[in-house]
Order: sequence, then C-alpha cells, then structure tokens
Amino acid sequence: MEEGGRKKGFGISSICSHILPSYASILCLGILAVGARAQCGKKPVVFNFGDSNSDTGGYSAGHGVTFGPPFGRAFFHEQNGRFSDGRLMIDFFCESLNASYLSPYLESLGSNFANGANFAIGGAATLPRFKPFSLDLQVLQFLRFRERSLLLSSEGYANQVREDFKNALYIIDIGQNDLSAAFTYLSYEQVIQNITTFVTEIKSAVWDIYKSGGKNFWIHNTGPLGCLPRELATTSAQNPTTDYDSYGCLVPLNNAAKEFNGQLRALCEELQSEMTDATIVYIDVYSAKYDLIANAANYGFEKPLMVCCGYGGPPYNFNPDFLCGNSRSTACDPGQRYVSWDGVHYTEAANSILAANILSSNFSTPQINLNFFCNV
Repeated sequence: MEEGGRKKGFGISSICSHILPSYASILCLGILAVGARAQCGKKPVVFNFGDSNSDTGGYSAGHGVTFGPPFGRAFFHEQNGRFSDGRLMIDFFCESLNASYLSPYLESLGSNFANGANFAIGGAATLPRFKPFSLDLQVLQFLRFRERSLLLSSEGYANQVREDFKNALYIIDIGQNDLSAAFTYLSYEQVIQNITTFVTEIKSAVWDIYKSGGKNFWIHNTGPLGCLPRELATTSAQNPTTDYDSYGCLVPLNNAAKEFNGQLRALCEELQSEMTDATIVYIDVYSAKYDLIANAANYGFEKPLMVCCGYGGPPYNFNPDFLCGNSRSTACDPGQRYVSWDGVHYTEAANSILAANILSSNFSTPQINLNFFCNV
C-alpha cells in the first residue's frame, strides 16, 4: 500500500500499545511527531555524511552487493541497501521534513537528487584519509556534486541552485567505526589519545562545507559503543574480566564514546563561535540510545542486548562468522521488538523511537527542532 507516495509502515497505535503507561504519554507524542509532516513551503535540501548508521544504499552501490531478506522486511520489502530491517533515523528525519528519502550518491540508477544526496557509506570512518569511503572523501564527492550541479544547471537557474546549497541542511554522523577499530589494536589509553585526531577530521569536514557556502549543520555524536552486541560478544570472549555497567554494557568502550562526544560538543561550540552566520546543532545520540537500552522494557522492547538477526543464541545471539544474511543465521519473529537488528545496527522499531526522541529537541544543543530548517 502507498500513502502519500510512501509505503505504509507499522501504525502509531501498534507502537504505543507496547509502551508502558508511564512512557506512553511522552513517547507517543514524539512518535506522532515523526509521522507528522513539517509545514515546509519548499522541501528542504539535505546532504548526509556518515557510516552505516545512515547509509541508504551507498555501500551496496559502491561494493556491488545486495542485501537480501530479511533486510528491509519491516518496511521496504525489497533490496534497499540499508543495514536494518527497515527505515533508519535519517529516513524518519526526511519524513519529518516532508522530503523524499535520500538517494545514495553512488547509485547510478533510480536516484533522485532533487532534495539532496546521501554520501554516507557503511564502514566509513574519519581516518585514514582518502580511504574509500572516509569522511574527507565523502566531502570531496559532495564538492564535485556541487560543482557539477552548478555547471549543468539551466541558464538562469545557477543562482537558485547556489541558494539551495547555501540553505541546505548538512548532517554528519560518524566516529563509531574509528573507535571500534581503535579498540582492536590499541589500549584504552591509546584510544583516548587518538580521539582528538578523529574530531579534527570532523572539524575539517565542516569547514570545507562551510567554505563552499553551507550554513546549517546537524552533527550527531556517537552512540554507546559498549552496548552493541557485536562488541559485547567479541570482548566477552576475549576478555571475560572486562568491566560492565548495571545494564550489561562495556564500561571502557562507553567511556571512550563519552570522551569522543565531549570533544565533539566542544568542537561544535568552537565552530559556532567562529561561524557566526551558521547554525550548528549538536545531537546527543548517545543519551537517546542509552536511554532506550536502559529503559527497554518500558519502551516495549525485548532483550536490548540481544540480536534479532544473528546466530548463537543467548546472551547476544551474535557470531562474527555467521552474520545476518548468512544461511545459518536466523531472524527473530517480525512481531518481536528487538533493539539490535544485527549486532551493530538498530531495528526500524528502535530507530523510530530514537528519531522521535531526537525530533523532540530534548537531545539537541541548542534546542533547535529539525523543522527549523524548513524556513531557513
């Protein structure tokens, strides 16, 4: 079925029925905000940079692979290049803005760049530079996209195209892979020492976009790395004495994520003081995700640290040799509500809650709602 040119997802009432009364009144208002269309006189242009948390098909197109069932089963019901069973947070953000889902920059067929493009690629990191598809390379792709758009725009429309790039919303969501990779070969102390280099790359990306004319930035911090089933399964097997918090998450990994986030927030404040004509919004994704895990039962979720689509059974149902999509892996029943889809990425059900909470502006600094960018 189609509704407004978009496939129907699960109903708002079905979501709210799984939520305890103490959370329902607050959360369901937020979920309704996800489904609500912003009153945008003109659909905003959005450009997204990042990793698999916001990749809408770039990895699939760039590597020539497809994600078959059960990927996409909750919404798209077809190959769509997303590392989830359905929509990502970026998809819910686009719905909130009454904008089309972002086409991946690398997809040559069926793409629509009328309201922006997605440069995010699964596996991307800030470093090393110029490695497909690092953040700096994504920005270079954007700069070429901008240059070609201006060059190919019809006579008399170049100024309008230039204004579209100036008023566009630039979303950056990256850093998780840098931290995860660093922990595979560095000590905790060394990881902490390297965080500044990751944040510096984000700083360079924002400046490059700003110097090209971009003025509006929506910058995500990184989530609780120590709560990902992949990290939990591999770390517990290698180092069973690792410190866990009261919710079962890895303390060292989460502390590193917090250090990264602290430096990123300071960077956003620094950039805002220097870019006085820009709007820079820092989004505390970490707190939104940790809240979801800590209060999973109240949100109607089962086993927040266990994978829906994986192999191995409790406690994490994750095995790096049999990932989601492997013939030996199995997926949870579609009616079950899991937070983690495959050990790294979130389910559509979880993404819908996260998007609703973030769209409330309660996790934004300054507290600017995404719909603000309808009118810039």
